Amino acid sequence: MTAATYRDEVTRELQSILEYWMLNTPDERRGGFIGRVDEHDKPDAEAARGLVLNARILWAFSAALRATGQCIYQPMAARAYEYLTAFFFDKEYGGAYWSVTASGEPLNTRKQIYGQAFALYGLSEYYKAIGDQRVLDQAIRFYRLIEAHSLDPRFGGYFEAFDRDWTPVQDLRLSEKDVNEKKTMNTHLHVLEAYTNLYRVWPNEDLRERIRQLLDVFLLHIVDKDTGHLGLFFTECWKPRSTLVSYGHDIEAGWLLHEAALVIEDGQRAHRLAQLALQLAAVVEEGVDVDGGLWYEHADGQVIREKHWWPQAEAMVGYLRAWRISDDPRWWQRSTAAWDFVKKYLRDAQGGEWYWGVTGDHKPMPGEDKAGFWKCPYHNSRACLEIMRTLGE
Repeated sequence: MTAATYRDEVTRELQSILEYWMLNTPDERRGGFIGRVDEHDKPDAEAARGLVLNARILWAFSAALRATGQCIYQPMAARAYEYLTAFFFDKEYGGAYWSVTASGEPLNTRKQIYGQAFALYGLSEYYKAIGDQRVLDQAIRFYRLIEAHSLDPRFGGYFEAFDRDWTPVQDLRLSEKDVNEKKTMNTHLHVLEAYTNLYRVWPNEDLRERIRQLLDVFLLHIVDKDTGHLGLFFTECWKPRSTLVSYGHDIEAGWLLHEAALVIEDGQRAHRLAQLALQLAAVVEEGVDVDGGLWYEHADGQVIREKHWWPQAEAMVGYLRAWRISDDPRWWQRSTAAWDFVKKYLRDAQGGEWYWGVTGDHKPMPGEDKAGFWKCPYHNSRACLEIMRTLGE
């Protein structure tokens, strides 16, 4: 596959993904977006609405509006922004609720830092797209809240979750499958991503230092020196609490960490993180199947024989970044092979969008969302946008 072909194909794919969300997810009766659409494209109008879903919709349509200049995306970005600020923002304690009901009433009012980071991420991207100072001010407020309540001044990094009024909670988990620990790789990765996006429009020196510190947290604590993979769950003082390997997060972190160092123009860290991106690309190869797809996870000595949508999207970007760093053709092949896998097995040619995932025999995983609390137009649209940017330079 040539670079021009790859770029053209993902440009069309971006349009297809966003068209699906424009046609299938707006709630014309109650505003905002329907909380769930199943694998048969059937909406569940009464499903709860998650902060992550709405913030990622805001990011995706804002990013597409800015990157393509197509005004068709502006109403969806505005819709997401208006619903987020009206129903998710906590007017009393600040920050955003984790979820609301289908009618917009607060449901889970806890302050999960992962969710606050995505609210910040969406707001900073919306500001980039429309240039409204009020939106930037809101994004900065989210940054200040995370710093005021979540930063660990003793051991570094950020604590996971708080109650509505920012007091501690016992159950810190992002989802039921997670380990209940005070710090996780996943939250730190997306706080870093959000801070990097904010820095692009607000080059504040304190923010730059926080990004540096986050990069060092990954280098010092999160990257497992023995395996080369990322650890996922940690105690307050960074003692690992899991041996689970997430191939998608490994390859995603490689390019996001390198990008953050480039954005803050830290040459020394950029060099180190370029090498880390190549290291992670290499260790993730153990999770690449012969069909080009990336297995989900490795747990208890066994591969989880599922191929979810988002690790394929991250493989497309992460391996492309490894190719740009090294000019090694095997990483180009890995990136395009992941895209070929998506085209062959994950895209729903009839209904649009990508399935949640496929099993080992390439059958769509039953009972999973096309759109929902975690299935958002984020990983796949971001992959398209990153590839368009990279191959258009």
